[in-house]
Amino acid sequence: MEGKRILLLLIAISFVSTSDITSSIFGNFLEFVPAAFGDFNSDELTDVFVLTKDSKTLEILLANDIEPILRPSNLTCSFKNSITSIVPGDYDGDVFMDVLVTTHDPSSDFTHVHIIWGGIGTITCSNETEPLISMRGQPLAIDYNQDMIIDLFGTNIEDKRVFWVNRNRTKPEVVRMEKFNDLPLVPIKSPHSNSFLDLNDDYLPDLMITTEEAFEIWHGIPEGFKYSKRVEWPFGVVSAGGHVGQSLYLDVELKGSLDLVVPLCFDYQCRNSTIALYRDGWHDLQINFADPKKELWGFVPPDKWKNVMYTDAITLHTGDFNMDGYPDLLATFQTNKGKQTRTFLLENVECKICEGVNRTFEIHWDALNPFKNESVMGVFYDFYQDGILDVILVEYDKATEQYHTRAFKNSLDYDANFVKVMVLTGLTNSKYPISPGSVGKKKRTYGTNLPGPSIAYKTTTQEGYPRGAIAAQLPQSAHFSLNLPYTTFGLGRMPNYIEKLTVGVAGKYREWQQIIPNSQIVVIPNPITEASKWKVQLFVTPSKLILLSAAALTGTCGLISAIIIALYWKERREDKIERLQEAHRFHFDAM
Repeated sequence: MEGKRILLLLIAISFVSTSDITSSIFGNFLEFVPAAFGDFNSDELTDVFVLTKDSKTLEILLANDIEPILRPSNLTCSFKNSITSIVPGDYDGDVFMDVLVTTHDPSSDFTHVHIIWGGIGTITCSNETEPLISMRGQPLAIDYNQDMIIDLFGTNIEDKRVFWVNRNRTKPEVVRMEKFNDLPLVPIKSPHSNSFLDLNDDYLPDLMITTEEAFEIWHGIPEGFKYSKRVEWPFGVVSAGGHVGQSLYLDVELKGSLDLVVPLCFDYQCRNSTIALYRDGWHDLQINFADPKKELWGFVPPDKWKNVMYTDAITLHTGDFNMDGYPDLLATFQTNKGKQTRTFLLENVECKICEGVNRTFEIHWDALNPFKNESVMGVFYDFYQDGILDVILVEYDKATEQYHTRAFKNSLDYDANFVKVMVLTGLTNSKYPISPGSVGKKKRTYGTNLPGPSIAYKTTTQEGYPRGAIAAQLPQSAHFSLNLPYTTFGLGRMPNYIEKLTVGVAGKYREWQQIIPNSQIVVIPNPITEASKWKVQLFVTPSKLILLSAAALTGTCGLISAIIIALYWKERREDKIERLQEAHRFHFDAM
């Protein structure tokens, strides 16, 4: 019995050591909260934009190939007002990553938009007293005129919907949104989950606007956007006193189309929660919120905590955690008694009781062990650039009102394949054609984060069935949406080639055939009007199966070599003995 206890203890210690990798990722720097992701220094590693010092200082953690993976830098800017969102991107067309920062002015209740201009490894902090824009709510990063320079959409201080079109470092051009049939435009919800992505398969990103009454779909056209339709709130939860959370667009069933997914609370305290999916009508995904001890959980009500980050809206974060191809979720729940708050993994599984849909999400209560402390947010991130999504967790200490960021390693128990795609702006700068790359190499910079591209693949499974999926890159940017600047498709154990990869940008698209699994692909859409000239950079990550095969082959060759050497040595030894015997033999012929 004592031996079994020791064995269980060793197993538990081993599990913890392979799951909690906080020190390996962040070192001793833990007093921060993540705000956005992006490759700031164009070294093909994803950096993390974080907030420190009561959310009034921005700092960029630069990613590295060796531990600690994310390290503090001297790239910092401080503000007097609290920072409410961070949106990296190129706002002046010089190919270098700038950083949009929004702050909240409590005296006027306005949001002030600042842009920290970027250069080769440097940033220029903006003057807080001279914001680029003042507005209500938070802006959505879009590309209004398909010039690969990031523009903004939101509500101005006059409560009008407008687009701010950027061209250089001067004040942006203001374009008002046209009314539909001269009807007044409904105010945008705050907090909102406005999205910029292709919904009608024309490769031109559309606008999904969350208003105070419903969702609005505006289809993208070369001259802007045209109203398409309105989707009412699901199940009348708002009129019943419930909450509608931040929406997502996911290919839940791998059908090659994006579904609108929304977290809901049927009551004010979120004791009765669910997730709804819209496909020709709303469908309840029948989430079971009872843990193994039969205790009920639910989403955290948006107004439960004042001034606590990530809790102003019910937010889901998506990524393929188990690499089976179906998108999974991370969500923060509280017990119905409200005594405990934790972040959990929701795995995409088959649903046999859902009406009109075939998939749902199942809560894995222990998937993120050993982290069982109070956490307010969890988001996916690929720490080791191996295509496997790990997790960043933010814990909140109610007593000290301090945040602590943790890192969780995703240790898959089987060898899974993937394809990872990142679409850049494709812009170039003749003044700076070459920039430092990873491992001391020199490389060209082809732009930065780009919102709105459509990425899809098609292939055939080992059983001979067709399979495909679609995703949008950086569809949201407000309220710490924390979207990764790339898309990772899990392929499970399918080692087949990806038959077709399709990338759509600004109304144009290009297809690539026969993509190798475990590829990391960088798409450079330049020139944007000639898709046939778009470039692609491909990096192949060897899978565990390949490494194991190589190890097995090396071991087999080593064993065969050892056998040959042993037989050769034995034969030489026998020949030596035979020669000695021959030398000592008495020759009668000599007499």
